[in-house]
Amino acid sequence: MRAGKPSNADPKRDRSAGQENMSTPYYLLLGLCCGAASVYFTRMLSRTEDGIHKIKKPFVVFLDGPGPHFVNDYNLFGIKIEYDKNIFEKKIPILGICYGLQLIAKIFGGKIKSSKKKREFGRAILYKKNASLLTKNFLNNKTSVWMSHEDVVVKLPKKFKLVASTKESKLTIIENTKNKIYGVQFHPEVTHTINGKQIFINFLFKICKIKTRWNVLSQKSRLIKEVKQRVKKDKVICALSGGVDSSVVALLINQAIKKNLICIMVDTGLMRKNEFKYTYKIFKEKYKLNVKLIDSSKIFLNKLKNISDPEKKRKIIGNLFIKIFERYAKKIKNVKFLAQGTLYPDLIESKSVTGSQTSKIKSHHNVGGLPKRMKLKLVEPLKFLFKDEVRKLGLELNLNKEIISRHPFPGPGLAIRMPGVITNEKIKILKEADYYFIQALRDHGLYHKIWQAYAALLPVKTVGVMGDNRTYEYLCLLRAITSEDGMTADFYEFKKSFMQIISNKIVNSIRGINRVVYDITSKPPSTIELE
Repeated sequence: MRAGKPSNADPKRDRSAGQENMSTPYYLLLGLCCGAASVYFTRMLSRTEDGIHKIKKPFVVFLDGPGPHFVNDYNLFGIKIEYDKNIFEKKIPILGICYGLQLIAKIFGGKIKSSKKKREFGRAILYKKNASLLTKNFLNNKTSVWMSHEDVVVKLPKKFKLVASTKESKLTIIENTKNKIYGVQFHPEVTHTINGKQIFINFLFKICKIKTRWNVLSQKSRLIKEVKQRVKKDKVICALSGGVDSSVVALLINQAIKKNLICIMVDTGLMRKNEFKYTYKIFKEKYKLNVKLIDSSKIFLNKLKNISDPEKKRKIIGNLFIKIFERYAKKIKNVKFLAQGTLYPDLIESKSVTGSQTSKIKSHHNVGGLPKRMKLKLVEPLKFLFKDEVRKLGLELNLNKEIISRHPFPGPGLAIRMPGVITNEKIKILKEADYYFIQALRDHGLYHKIWQAYAALLPVKTVGVMGDNRTYEYLCLLRAITSEDGMTADFYEFKKSFMQIISNKIVNSIRGINRVVYDITSKPPSTIELE
């Protein structure tokens, strides 16, 4: 659950005061889509000491919950799930999302049914049943929304009205306009709910009467100030990969501390083809940063030899990164900080920053794989931002537009795009396949229409025929998705002609691949990366 109040404080408090306590990216929508960072969030679930009774003038409440769990499960993972009943007695506008809808229904006399057979994950069609201020300019007759739930409300709570339904969830949107309590089963905060931001616009501006105070441009000066205050006169080494996240971090910290920043590019042997040459040239020549190259590819590959478990891969890479940086830091006086391009989705999917029982999805070096004995302190100025916010910030920092628009690339690199054991042969094959795929996207004007795309090498060999010869070679998987923040994603619908072109190119150009497949699974239930 979330509670909030309008704030006259500076933009930092308006936005970040509650960021550590959120399990869904509401602040992204409020700040970017609605421009309403005057909403202040505080945790209410499982930590009642931080509850609404400590907020003198609460203004708006968002209800969500500990993931897609049944509302009758009061004990999850050994933790008692509680809520503050006071929120329903203070006549505060409330919007319940997914679990929040189910909780509202339960509290007000509705009924929730647990269903394992008729689940809704991914796209669903929402049909209008009655007009509502909440759905104005969002829902005419029907629209596409994004679902992620097993349980469903089957009985309308007392004094509530049905607004909209899907095929599997008859009570998808409900409302009590007298008490300004609203509930939606789908996720309007994700980009794959068509025009989902309008739900928040309606709720915040038409129902809650909130005034806007926040904008993206204010983040640059705030973050620079925060870095200065944290680092002071100490030196910072920055893990620079050439991706948009690490690049923005490097330029941001450079503006804050200038010569006290040392950027290190570690060649793990697991980066994309030509990645290091391009990145080094840009930051050394154009931005005049202090950039050091460290070739550690043999070390990484030796440590990863015969390792197939994805968690072990990630943690080996993470630990090696830290060792390399700490070893280098010893050679420089007053180095106390390590800067990383960790984003908010990384935190959400690696550990619970909210105190909720969010399952761990990621565990690479940026987030979940850091050794406890690490001597360097972390600087992660982007950890409460999403990818699109980082790109906007990059523009403010005059970052190269090609880097800004570059597709996301995971911290562990190609290691998590080749399930199973890593070998030099596989790495060479995968680098070439990925290069041809990305180049084809650029050649056909598709690269900037796609949020992320990559080639992966599956630990499967299949039979093929080339000329008069029988082959037994690897299967290459291609993945291209559309998204806005990486929290949800859907596959990009290529034309058949393009798929034929890239398939032929990969198979004909790369020895070791005789079959190409395309991944059409959305997130959820899948993830973007394979491991």
